Amino acid sequence: MFKFNREQRKGTSILAAVSLTSLLVGAGIGTNLSPLIRGAVHNSPRTVQAAESQTNVPSKGILDFSPLAKKLRPMVVNISSTRTAAGVHAPPSPFGGDDPSNEFWKRFFGNPGPSRQQSLGSGFVIDRTGYILTNNHVVDDAEKISVKLADGGEFEAKVVGKDPKTDIALIKIDTKENLPVASLGDSDQLEVGEWVLAIGNPFGLDSTVTSGIVSAKGRHIGAGPYDSFIQTDASINPGNSGGPLINMRGEVVGINTAIFSQSGGNIGIGFATPINLVKEVLPQLKSKGKVTRGWLGVVIQNVTPDIAESMGLDRRRGALVSEVAKNGPGERAGLKVGDVIVDYDGKEIKESGDLPILVARTAPQKQVRIKLLRDKKEIFVTATIGELKEEKEEPVAAAETKGSLGLTVQQITPQLAENLGLKRATGVVIAAVEPGSVADEAGLQRGDVILEINRVAIRNLSDYKKAVADIKKSKRVLFLVRREDSTMFLALKP
Repeated sequence: MFKFNREQRKGTSILAAVSLTSLLVGAGIGTNLSPLIRGAVHNSPRTVQAAESQTNVPSKGILDFSPLAKKLRPMVVNISSTRTAAGVHAPPSPFGGDDPSNEFWKRFFGNPGPSRQQSLGSGFVIDRTGYILTNNHVVDDAEKISVKLADGGEFEAKVVGKDPKTDIALIKIDTKENLPVASLGDSDQLEVGEWVLAIGNPFGLDSTVTSGIVSAKGRHIGAGPYDSFIQTDASINPGNSGGPLINMRGEVVGINTAIFSQSGGNIGIGFATPINLVKEVLPQLKSKGKVTRGWLGVVIQNVTPDIAESMGLDRRRGALVSEVAKNGPGERAGLKVGDVIVDYDGKEIKESGDLPILVARTAPQKQVRIKLLRDKKEIFVTATIGELKEEKEEPVAAAETKGSLGLTVQQITPQLAENLGLKRATGVVIAAVEPGSVADEAGLQRGDVILEINRVAIRNLSDYKKAVADIKKSKRVLFLVRREDSTMFLALKP
């Protein structure tokens, strides 16, 4: 689900919860839940006593998590994995020819040979025979996986199944003893403000118990097409990845996965994968080792206020279709670029991120009814969902003249198409964007291929010039562009 390296956002990183070793070498970061009752930590005994007398609630009744901790700690395991990292090549040497300094450069700025890396994470037992749930990034590409139980027993584990899109992995150890098993709860029933516990191995410290509350649900953090995280104010530290997030009934409601941080340390914003999402893919992981998902064959994006106004929508909602795969389920159902999907199989689509999760959960070959908005009218179509193939789609095509929008565009030639990796030598590409122009403010970038302007196809430079001439009096101009391997709508204010 989540590529567990740093993702910079306005100076802030989203980091995966991995190991202390990984942290030291600049890889991901782990998960642990910080103490919730900060008053009991920072206030003086007199302040705490005054607070107790005002609420008439005994301190022990609020703070004592020991019965749950005692019951649940035996179900949580320490996972260590070993993998071989490829060597790092030195950047080009500034010394030319056969200069002897080149050897010095290679030695000190490159690592010619592979190296062994070790990661620490957490997991929890879900079956007495030795099945364990954890994060995929804890065991991904591991050559050896070791599991240490709460009682000190150590076993070598094998991967039964993994799903990178949701960052879930199922591993198994062979043991003759019946292991204590975690009870899986219902994450849909979680309420914001509800107390939760986490147990894991931060910094390799076995069976560490921490507490927090549910800060938000259904949080999209750009981790992938199916991210819908539980947010918690619990502290997140290296080594907690794959450990359980537990409600006060002792049920696992999530798998601790990532943090939001400016420095790599905990600031009270952590994320856990909902256990209901895990339960949906678990049978397939166990039986097939991978997950089969539904596929609609469309690329979507959010409806921004500017796009909503440009399209004449009453409000921003739904998922805007920016691309339809040729001969895919969406095209066969009649979906078109520019359609806004507002309901899928009886479920409202409020944000674009709602749709991929619903489609992924749909069994291939199932027929679903889709409600969409097209040219300000409601339309219903029926689509037969296909199976998502784990393949990389090749980029499609997508313009020298400078206009009032702040764009310099160029006709795509065969040579330019080859350089850009385009399949067809037709259309126009943006050669430059003037800083501070309306195009710059709208988010257009150099290298974007212009596919449409105000829903009119742009096949050549002549189409582009005509379209630009027609938009001078428009309040909003809607561009459809291809950027790398995806397409998107962008609204400009001339």
